Amino acid sequence: MALLSVSNLEVEFATVEGTVKAVNGMDFDVHEGETLAIVGESGAGKSQMVLSFMGLLAENGSVSGEALFKGTDLLKMQPKELNSIRGKHIAMIFQDPMTSLNPFLSIEKQMMEVVMHHQGLRRDEARAHAIEMLRAVRIPDPEERIKQYPHEYSGGMRQRVMIAIGLLCAPELLIADEPSTALDVTVQAQITELVSELRKETNMSLVLITHDLSAVAEIADRIIVMYAGEAVETGTVDEIFYSPQHPYTRGLIASVPRLDRVSDDELQAIPGNPPNLLALPVGCSFRDRCSEATEQCTERPPLWRADSGRTSRCIQGIEGGEVISESDGETGE
Repeated sequence: MALLSVSNLEVEFATVEGTVKAVNGMDFDVHEGETLAIVGESGAGKSQMVLSFMGLLAENGSVSGEALFKGTDLLKMQPKELNSIRGKHIAMIFQDPMTSLNPFLSIEKQMMEVVMHHQGLRRDEARAHAIEMLRAVRIPDPEERIKQYPHEYSGGMRQRVMIAIGLLCAPELLIADEPSTALDVTVQAQITELVSELRKETNMSLVLITHDLSAVAEIADRIIVMYAGEAVETGTVDEIFYSPQHPYTRGLIASVPRLDRVSDDELQAIPGNPPNLLALPVGCSFRDRCSEATEQCTERPPLWRADSGRTSRCIQGIEGGEVISESDGETGE
């Protein structure tokens, strides 16, 4: 049984302009000890998807579907029940550590509150554990730096603190939402490598959300490529990078800068912009930006699945695959 199993997840937001369909029928599993990367452009619905089953949607948001964590549906839990899960069993690292950390509280107080609440440790035990976690995420001189406030840390160090807070209670699942977006390239690599190392040491499961395919090439086991609120392709890292099936996936890969690229080669870009989620186009949501689009793309493309388990939602099909009925999950024509 999967550690986390998400089925037919849909997220909508009620706005003055209409209903925003942020996530449209997502299905995926996360297994124990696995690193799953969810990749797509800004606005693809990646963050809202995980916020929905963490109970952290904005007030105008609504969610339907199923999100089973160890067999229990997170979407049916009351806030008090979810609070006992968040931080202890499922932890999340957010994009911007400066807004996630309380600027008025010391790092010491913020870390100690988490572990005292979830594990019932005494203050001296909680402080010792917090220092240990700061050391684990490579914060120098943690005994002194724990007394400081967020503004006294650099961006990279603040993100390391967020990782330490996420790992305080040894969660079974860690969700990292663009953990290195606001950092320079060197620090981004350090943070990504650190998260990967800590995952291996603890054998926890990791969901890594990012817009950058290259950031997950070396650390992910499987990849979900999202576009306009749905998964357009899934597969292992090798499948996605070496034999991408969906035109959007191929476009993402072609737009990644490479050291082995010939100097006079132009960096390719995906033309146009993602669709308006207030009025999604009929048929394939990617067709207006796709150089391979045909008349058939005005109808909703089928979901193909290969024997290996990889999927692609495109009229082009998938090598060795078959069409999976959207309504009942059975093989269709």
